[in-house]
Amino acid sequence: MYQHSLEFIDLSHNKLVGMFPAWILQNNTRLQGMYLTNNSLSGILQLPNSTHDLLDLKISNNNLNGHLPMNIAVILPRLVTLDLSKNSFEGYIPSSMGEMKSLNKLDLSSNNFSGELPKAFVSGCSSLELLKLSNNKFHGEIFPQFMNMTQLMWLNLDNNQFSGKIQDGLRKAKLLYVLDLSSNSFSGQIPDWIGNFSYLSYIVLSNNLLEGGVPVQLSNLGDLWILDISENKLSGSMASSFNLSTSVEKLCMQKNALNGSIPNAFLRTTNLLILDLRDNELSGSIPIQIDEVPNLGFLLLGGNHLEGIIPHELCQFKYLSILDLSRNRLNGTIPSCFTNILTWVEQSNATDRIRPGLGWSIPDNGYSAASNNYTTLAFKQVDSFLRPSEETEIGFVSKNRYESYKGRILGYMLGIDLSSNELTGSIPESFSNLSNIESLDLSHNKLSGRIPPQLTQLSTLSTFNVSINNLSGLVPDKGQFGTFVESSYGGNPSLCGPQIKRSCGGNEPTTPPATPSGAREEEQEDESVIDMVSFYWSLFAAYVTTIMASVLILWLNSYWRKRWFCFIDACIISSYCWILRNLFNRYDDI
Repeated sequence: MYQHSLEFIDLSHNKLVGMFPAWILQNNTRLQGMYLTNNSLSGILQLPNSTHDLLDLKISNNNLNGHLPMNIAVILPRLVTLDLSKNSFEGYIPSSMGEMKSLNKLDLSSNNFSGELPKAFVSGCSSLELLKLSNNKFHGEIFPQFMNMTQLMWLNLDNNQFSGKIQDGLRKAKLLYVLDLSSNSFSGQIPDWIGNFSYLSYIVLSNNLLEGGVPVQLSNLGDLWILDISENKLSGSMASSFNLSTSVEKLCMQKNALNGSIPNAFLRTTNLLILDLRDNELSGSIPIQIDEVPNLGFLLLGGNHLEGIIPHELCQFKYLSILDLSRNRLNGTIPSCFTNILTWVEQSNATDRIRPGLGWSIPDNGYSAASNNYTTLAFKQVDSFLRPSEETEIGFVSKNRYESYKGRILGYMLGIDLSSNELTGSIPESFSNLSNIESLDLSHNKLSGRIPPQLTQLSTLSTFNVSINNLSGLVPDKGQFGTFVESSYGGNPSLCGPQIKRSCGGNEPTTPPATPSGAREEEQEDESVIDMVSFYWSLFAAYVTTIMASVLILWLNSYWRKRWFCFIDACIISSYCWILRNLFNRYDDI
């Protein structure tokens, strides 16, 4: 309260409560940066009564609510950075914000804002480089011709209710680097001119109503890193002239109606880490050239019309974590060399090489072009005034549920899904070498033979499904296989064993022990005997422990010792009286 010459104040990441301290601005007319991120401030945002030359205001991740002050542009006309994200603000964006000619970064994400973007705002904020309105309730059409955000580099409008076509006003943002319009209701086609941005590296248009084909002009984006156009109504096949930059690391086109064969262009992206083409209408075979993508960590081709055999070239991948070839028409046998794949994690973790996603936030002490008199507190690289806040997310069917695995946990999820194909032959015994696998789904095929008992060595296996095949013989019940339910084996009439409540009739040879070669013969004895011995020893130990604990308590605590002896006396007297009563009763009967 007694400071009047502050130029910079940072009280972020504490437990401060109460209203926004407008009096700090009122008292300190030379204040340039005010940071109160990640506290517990509440109430409405009250500003000083007079104009202030504040440059940076960051009060994200608090409990502030209500509407933004209508005169915010009048009170803070020189504002360069405004971060109000992760609060509970509501209502419209004030039209007066269009008068904030110096505004460079604006983050209003994760609030309850609604309404359309004011015309004065999209035409007046010509200096904006970052605009993040994610996770609100904004609606209406955007990017009209009068849009004048020519310096825009980062644009995040995901998870709103925007609709209509992607209009031409966005073409004026020639410096665009990040474009995230996902989870809205955009319709129409992906504009051809989207391939004319020289610096565009992130395109996320997923979960909209976009239709038509994939523009061949995307081939012009030489620095493209992420392309996610999944969950739309896109159709048609990729043109033969379609190409992708070798810099692409994440390519997601799942849940559309794309047809034709898998484009060879996808196999020339040597940095590709994620290829997700699930739930389309792709046909043909899996290209044998796929081994030319050496760093692939997630290959997801399920839910298409792919035919032919599973190419052995898949075994060349060193970093593959999740392989989904389910719900196709693949035939032939399962390559036994698949065991090479799950040297996967032992050699290198694919997720360590996957950069996080497109959720960007402004650092507490980010770079501010107009605030150069405290540059010692700022990042000086142009590409570091933002940092990722969300991580790569992959969906995969495990435990009969479609689960999403996000961020670092992907490094611990290893799975193969070959279900719902026409695969024949037996389950390779070499699958027992997949020591880190968590999910193995071979259901709905034409596999025959026995379930290799060696698979019981897979101690990390949590999901195993071989239902609807032609398997026979005894179902393993050792290790993790003792936890799998009957439905994991259903639809195999020739399987038998306790796990599926079907007797083997005494003719089926017992399951060979799934122990490494050279193991001692003692490890092959019946587990039930071992369990009973363990049970008796545990019972004895519990009995002795109880007796010793009781004696110790009575010895240390005189009060409980006295109570115990009184109890014993009472029992003796009660027993004596009971005996006498019975004797007298018998005497009376006589």
